[in-house]
Parts: sequence; structure tokens; C-alpha cells
Amino acid sequence: MKERILVVDDEARARTVLADILVSGGYEAGQAENGAEALRAVSENRPDLVLLDVMLPDMNGIDVLKELAKLAPALPVIMISGFGTIQDAIRATRLGALDFLEKPAERERILLAVGNALERERMRREVALLKEEALRKYRMVGVSAALQGVFQRIDEVAGTRATVLITGENGTGKDLVARAIHAKSGRRDRPFVKLNCAAIPETLIESELFGHEKGSFTGALAQKKGKLEIAHRGTLFMDEVGDLSPAGQAKLLRVLQDRVFERVGGTEEIEVDVRILSATNKDLKREIEQSRFREDLYYRINVIQIHVPSLRERRGDIPVLADFFMEQQCEENGVSRKRFSDRAVDYLQSLAWPGNVRELENLVKRAAILVKAEEIMPHDLAGLLEPDSGKLRIRKQTLRDARHEFEREFVRQTLAANDGDKTRTAEQLDIERTHLYRKMRELGLPL
Repeated sequence: MKERILVVDDEARARTVLADILVSGGYEAGQAENGAEALRAVSENRPDLVLLDVMLPDMNGIDVLKELAKLAPALPVIMISGFGTIQDAIRATRLGALDFLEKPAERERILLAVGNALERERMRREVALLKEEALRKYRMVGVSAALQGVFQRIDEVAGTRATVLITGENGTGKDLVARAIHAKSGRRDRPFVKLNCAAIPETLIESELFGHEKGSFTGALAQKKGKLEIAHRGTLFMDEVGDLSPAGQAKLLRVLQDRVFERVGGTEEIEVDVRILSATNKDLKREIEQSRFREDLYYRINVIQIHVPSLRERRGDIPVLADFFMEQQCEENGVSRKRFSDRAVDYLQSLAWPGNVRELENLVKRAAILVKAEEIMPHDLAGLLEPDSGKLRIRKQTLRDARHEFEREFVRQTLAANDGDKTRTAEQLDIERTHLYRKMRELGLPL
């Protein structure tokens, strides 16, 4: 489909010449002879670009530009004038015009300006779509009170400059919290840079964080910017900060105190404006006691702490998360939409989830691809589970309580895996059906 351009000029001949040039360049061209007609045309049938004359009979072209900015903020506009001045061009540019052409402009100059403006608009739309996709991909999903508390804390700290320490088990979504803080902050249009301190060898982590100068160590063949420089005016997310080397901890402390650092092998101080968010699954206070983490750094990164609850602490979110992941995976993999049966949801909620949300997502991915039926049943999921997914987490309790909990969860999971069929469940447990009923009553399971 051809892109449509609206030519706004009070001179009929000038409008016709411009329209002919645009048509010869492969565009559709509409025409308007004054400001009011232009605004009406944009309102009724928005074009892809406007060529706007500065001198119009009913209103100044600059005023029309202002109105267009209100009516269609993203609409690209190129100003044209037979009496153009540098002041006019500067003013139009400040108000959002992408270019300023003087009459009579050559055909090549007009088509080049139009092509560049349309390409910029295409790139803007692509970036907007990528951001929307990223936000959808990294969206936090859940309705539980535990997660609502996390949402509230994110809203409270996002607009500040405070450093934030995000704690929680692996797979709970600590990186999503960091991305949400960045997305809601005044730095949202600046870089969000992630550094996983546990995934980089200790000998290289300082280079990754601070960059290095050419020749500073074997293999440093050129100068390299570190994550801190790349994140300038944005956000640096240091995942698994508890694994940062002692030397790296000392240098990071200096950045937090003075906002300056040097590249590895360098002597020049580099100033940086970056907000640092950190995350860990370790008990940093215990790490401090073991002399593995600096106490002064801990208090620098832990101005605000956000704890992300495990999936076991927010089982009410499991149905919502499972549906969200299923829709996402079916769309990404081009397979038909599947749904979880009520018993399958019960089964999911009965599991221990040592891998938390990440483990649930992986299970749903496998189900989306490998289960052929439209309705997913418990036995489908049982066959796709990782070996330790159903294991109970050990916590402080009496042996009697532990035995009762184990039996209850074991019977519940076996029932779920057999779609509630008590005969098959009794056979699998190697007990009489009547014994199964007594055991269910004893364990407080619904008959």
C-alpha cells in the first residue's frame, strides 16, 4: 500500500507541482489549501506525512504545526516556504518539524526529505513495537497479596534515585522487578543494562563492569567500554551481586560513593550517572559474617529492599501465570491454543516448585508444544515434570507434621495425576479403595 502525503499550500500551482513530484516518487498525494482544511483532512483520514507551507491565508503554518502536534503527535511534518528564514527553520524544528525546505525545491531534494522522514517514522514505530513486546514479555503476572505488595513497593521507589536490593530465590522474577523499576522511572528512555555477576569468570568481571584499556591484559586488543559506561544516564542491574569479586566490590563501592571509576589498566577518571539495582539469592548478612561480602557495600546497595516471594508463597497466582505462559507459548510457537482443566490447575498448585516461576514457565512451554489435546490434564503434566518438582521443601516442623504433610501432598498429587480416579489412585498406592477414603478423610482431602 502506498504511503499518503498531504500537501498544504495556498497556491494551487505549487500544490500541483508538489503532488506530481510525490506521485512520480511512488506516493499518494492529497491536497489542502489552508490550515483549517489541513487539520480537517488529518482528523478525518490521517496521512503518513504532511508537507506544510509556512504562509497560509487563514493561519500561520507554525500555528498549524502546533495544532497538528496536539491532533496527531507522531505525525511527521516537513515545513516548506518561499520566504524561509533561519529563525523559521529553528522554530519549526523545535516544534517537531523533521525538515525545512525552501521553494522552489528540486525534485530530488523533496523526495530525499520525504523518504528520510518516512523512514524515521517507520523506525520510531518499530522501536515502539519492540518496547511494547519487551514490556509484554517481561510483565509481572499475579493477583496474590504477596505480589501486590511487590507492585506497591516498585511504584514507591521507581521515581527516586535510591539504590534497590532485590532478594529472593532463583526463578522468582527478580530481573522483572528491576525492569519494572526502570520502566516506571525517569530513566525509562535510557539504557537498561544487565550484568550477571555469577555468569562471568572472576578474572573478567571487572573488565565487563568497568571496561578496559588496550593492552591492559593478555587479549585486550582494543579499548572496551564496560557496562557502567554503556548504562550512563540509565540503569545498571547487577544480578547475583553476591558473587562479585572482592576487588570488584571495592570498585563498585567507589562508584556508588563518588560516581567515578577507571577502566582496567587506565588512569583517567570517568564520571558516570547511573542508577544501580542489585539482586541476589544469597543471604548477604551471612556472606558478610563469612568475610565474603563487604558490609559497607551492603549498606550502599540496600537502601531499599524488595523481597520477591517464592511461587510456594503465592500459589493463588499459579492459574493466572499458567494461562499467561500458555497463551504466550502457543502464539510464539504457532500452535493451537490449549487450556488447563480444573484438575490440572489443582495439580499445578500442589507442586513444590523449587525452580519457582521459571520452572512453571518451562513446564508450560513443554505442554504447549508436546501435548496434542486442547485440554491439558494432570497426567499430561506429570509426564513432563522435572524429577524434583514435586519434592517438598524442608522447613522447621515436627517429624509428625512433616510425615502428615508428606502423606497429604503425596496422596493429593497421585489423585491429581490420575484425574481424581480413586480406583486407579488406590492401585497405584497399593492400598484398598476403602483405605484410600479413610486416608483422605484423615489428611483433610476432599472426597
